[in-house]
Amino acid sequence: MPPTTAKRPKKTKRTRADAESMASKQREISVSEFFAKNRHLLGFDNPRKALLTTIKEAVDNALDACEEAGLLPDLFVGIEPLDKDTRFRVTVRDNGPGIVKAQVANIFGKLLYGSKFHRLKMSRGQQGIGIAAAGMYALMTTGKPMVIHTKPHKRKPAHRMVLAIDTKKNKAEISDEEERDYDHLPVTGTEVVLELEGKYNKGRQSVDEYLEQTAIANPHAQIIYQPPTACRSKDEDNGDDMPSLIDDYEHALTVAKDADGTTTTPGGTIILPRTVHELPHEPKEIKPHPLGIELGTLMKMLKDTEHQKVGGFLKGDFCRISAKVAADLTKKSGLTSNTWCSTVTHHQAEALYKTIQETRFMSPPTDCLSPIGVQQILAGLLKGVKAEFYTAATRPPAVYRGNPFQIEIGLAFGGDLDNEGLGRVIRFANRVPLLYQQSACCAFKAVLETNWRNYGLSQSRGALPQGPLVIFVHMASVWVPFTSESKEAIADYDEIRKQIKLALGECGRKLNTYVRRRQRIKREGERRSVFERYIGEVVQAMNRIDGKLNPNKLKKQFELVAKHVTEYADTEFDEDGKPIKVKKKQPADSVSRLAKDDATVIVDAMPTETAPKGKRTKKKAEDEEQDSLFD
Repeated sequence: MPPTTAKRPKKTKRTRADAESMASKQREISVSEFFAKNRHLLGFDNPRKALLTTIKEAVDNALDACEEAGLLPDLFVGIEPLDKDTRFRVTVRDNGPGIVKAQVANIFGKLLYGSKFHRLKMSRGQQGIGIAAAGMYALMTTGKPMVIHTKPHKRKPAHRMVLAIDTKKNKAEISDEEERDYDHLPVTGTEVVLELEGKYNKGRQSVDEYLEQTAIANPHAQIIYQPPTACRSKDEDNGDDMPSLIDDYEHALTVAKDADGTTTTPGGTIILPRTVHELPHEPKEIKPHPLGIELGTLMKMLKDTEHQKVGGFLKGDFCRISAKVAADLTKKSGLTSNTWCSTVTHHQAEALYKTIQETRFMSPPTDCLSPIGVQQILAGLLKGVKAEFYTAATRPPAVYRGNPFQIEIGLAFGGDLDNEGLGRVIRFANRVPLLYQQSACCAFKAVLETNWRNYGLSQSRGALPQGPLVIFVHMASVWVPFTSESKEAIADYDEIRKQIKLALGECGRKLNTYVRRRQRIKREGERRSVFERYIGEVVQAMNRIDGKLNPNKLKKQFELVAKHVTEYADTEFDEDGKPIKVKKKQPADSVSRLAKDDATVIVDAMPTETAPKGKRTKKKAEDEEQDSLFD
C-alpha cells in the first residue's frame, strides 16, 4: 500500500510590525517591578529561603542602626505561625535610634534607597534593597502590608505606619498611620512586622543557624528569639500551664541579664546573650582610592565634582593624593593643576587615567574598617561552638580594586564536634553570616585549596579536612564583592583568596602544635598502660627470685618509675592553654609556645585544687618518694 501522507498545516500570514507599532508597546520598567518578577535575585527563591532572607535583612538593619547610634544592640526576633505553618508573622524589634517619620516611607517602601551605597565605610547593608524587598515579597504572597513602629524620641509618642509598595512607581503607599505610646517598644527603637508565606525548618541554612552565627560574629549583641515552636498566643488553647508569647518574652528579658550562654526558657524562647560589653570600633568614611576607579568613573567624577580646577579635584575627591602628587599627575598627563575640570576632553581624561594607573600610591586608610578582633572571635566561638581548642588570627589590611579589606580566621577543634565527618566552614562578610552558595564563595575555595595535612589533619583531594573542626572566615571591607544581589557568596578575587589562605596557614600552624601535643599525651598514656599491665608480672618474678622483697612496696616503686617516664601524659592546662604544673625534666616544646599565645584558648582541662600550705599531702609524699628513687 502506498504510504499515507499527512496534511500539511495551512500557512498563516505573518503580521509585520512597523516602528510606530513597536514604539507604542514600549514603556519604562521601575526597579521594583523588575525585582518583583525576578525576586530570586534578591534571595526569595523559595518559601524557606524567603523566611530567612526577610529576617536577615531586618536584623542587619537593626544592628547597623544600633552601632551607628552607639548603643549595645538588644534585638527581638519572633516568628509566629498563622496558617498551617505556611504563613508566618515575622517581628523584628531593636533598641536603636528609631527613624524620623518623614523617612519611614522611603526606607521601607522604595527599592535602592539608603545611605550606605554612596559612602566607602564598612557596614552590613550596601544597596538599600533588602528590607523593602522583604515587604514587597510579603505583599505579593499574602496581600498584607508592612506595619512599622518607630520611636525616635524618648519623650514623644511612637509612629505607627501601615505601608505597601507600589511596584510600578517604586513608591510607598501608606494606608494607615497614627501616633501614640506603645508599652512593648523600648525607649527608642524600631519594630517591623510582616506577614508572608514561608517554611520553617531547623538545621542547616535555617533561621536558627543564621541567628546563632550572627551571635558568634556579633558577641556585643543580645538576641531574644521566639521560633514558631515556642508558646502560642493567649487566645489559643494551649492549656493553663503554657505561658503566652508575651509572658515568655518578659521572662526571657529577666533571664537574659544573668545568662552566660545560649539559654532556652520553659516556653521555648531562645536567648543569645552578649558576651562582650563594648561596641566595635566605629569605622570612618573614606574617599575613593585612585587605583580603584575606571576611565568612565573618572570622567563622571570630573563632571560632577564641586572643585573647579583639576588639581583641587584630585586632592579633594581622592584619598592618598597630596598637592605635590596631584601636580605630578597633571604634569605627566599633559595638564596643569589649574586646568578647569569642565574643559577636560576625553583624550585628556584618558591620559590622566593612564598616568594614575602607572603611579604607585599609598594603600588606602584602614580606619574605615571595623574587624571583629581576635578576642571577640574567640568569645563568639566559645559561646556558639562546643570545642576544646580555639585559635584566631587577623591579617593586616590589604587592597583589591582600590578597596581596603581585612581577613579574619578562627578555628575550633575537638570537644563535642563530630569526629568522623568533614570539617565545617562558617562564612561572614561584614559580620553577616553567609549560608547559601558555599561552593561559589572565595572563602570556601581558599579552605579547599589549603593543605590541611600539613597541620595534622587528614584530607582527601578537593575536599574539606576530616575531623572535629569548625573554620570561621570573615571578610571586612568597605565594599564586599558579592556574586549577586542576594549577598550569599564572595566573588573570587586573587587578592582576597591569598589573604584567606595566609590567615588559614597562621591558625593551622597553631592547630598543628596542639594536635601534636594531644597525640603525644595520648601516646604517653598508652605507654603507661602497657607498663602498668606488666608491673605485676615483673614484681612476682622478682619475688620468686628473691623472696625477701616487699611486693607491695616494689610495685609502688615501679608505678612511680612508670609515672615519671611517662609524665607528659599528666600535663594539665588551664582555660588559657597554659600548663598548670611543668615537671622538672619536661622539655620546653609546643606547650610553652601555645601558653604564650593570647590568640589561643584551650578548655580541655581545668586546674586541680591546690592543697593548703603546711600540710604534707599524699601527692606531695609521692613526689618526694619519686625524687628519692633518682637521687
